[in-house]
Amino acid sequence: MGILTYVYGIETPYPCLPSRFWSNKINKRKKTLLKEIIIAFQSYVRAHQFISKHRLWKWILIPGILYTILFCIGMYFFWTSSNEAVSWFSRLTGIHRFLNHQHSAALSFLFLMSGMMVHVGLVFSYFALFKYLFLIIGSPLFAYLSQQTEALINGGENIIFDRQLFDDVQRGIRVALRNSLWQTVYAVSILILSFIPVIGWITPVIYMFVECYYYGFSMLDYSCMRHKLSPSASIAYISQHKGLSIGNGMVFYGMHFVPVLGWVLAPAYAVIAATISLYHQNLE
Repeated sequence: MGILTYVYGIETPYPCLPSRFWSNKINKRKKTLLKEIIIAFQSYVRAHQFISKHRLWKWILIPGILYTILFCIGMYFFWTSSNEAVSWFSRLTGIHRFLNHQHSAALSFLFLMSGMMVHVGLVFSYFALFKYLFLIIGSPLFAYLSQQTEALINGGENIIFDRQLFDDVQRGIRVALRNSLWQTVYAVSILILSFIPVIGWITPVIYMFVECYYYGFSMLDYSCMRHKLSPSASIAYISQHKGLSIGNGMVFYGMHFVPVLGWVLAPAYAVIAATISLYHQNLE
């Protein structure tokens, strides 16, 4: 067998096959990705209906308020420190002195845009660290909400904190730590790319999709572990259903554009929506 090649996550051990074959595979993969993102979006609407029906507001508001307070404090310090980091780098490299000597408006614009992208990249990185810290702190609540959601969908009664829930919390923390490590690797690579003029301008978009994928991954894994999928099996399953994780993360981050209310609702809505989106999937 020849060298394996991968196209949109599709293993292609026979590169000699007609290009039309792989083109059809890629198009099918794109359609599946889009379909899964739409399912993830719709799951948030169903999550709101589910929360209202079963009166779960106390499990939404209390942690949501705590998240909002931590989010405001964290982003204030993150934004301030990112300004200082960009200024320090400019002084270290002497970019400002270089631009003043060049007297080029076009060159100044390029470096200004690059500085803005670096700034945005740093804020995204800081927010990622904050997000994983909250995922670790809030793992008992997220595990409970996911387990409670599936129990209520199946017509069961309210659950209690049992051994299964304790195991879910432990795995949730391990997944958060694992994802934070991988995302840090990607973040450093993207941050380096952001220093390149023009090319670096697309880095916030790239980082946004990475952020969405890994946050949605953490939310979906609670359902995977409940269906007895091992960590490696869960990683393989979610990597084959990237649209569900990306879509879940996209709505989560989109809710942050609604000040206060969106911040309060976003964390709990995300885990309930993830549970609903996977409920009808074949996880066995």
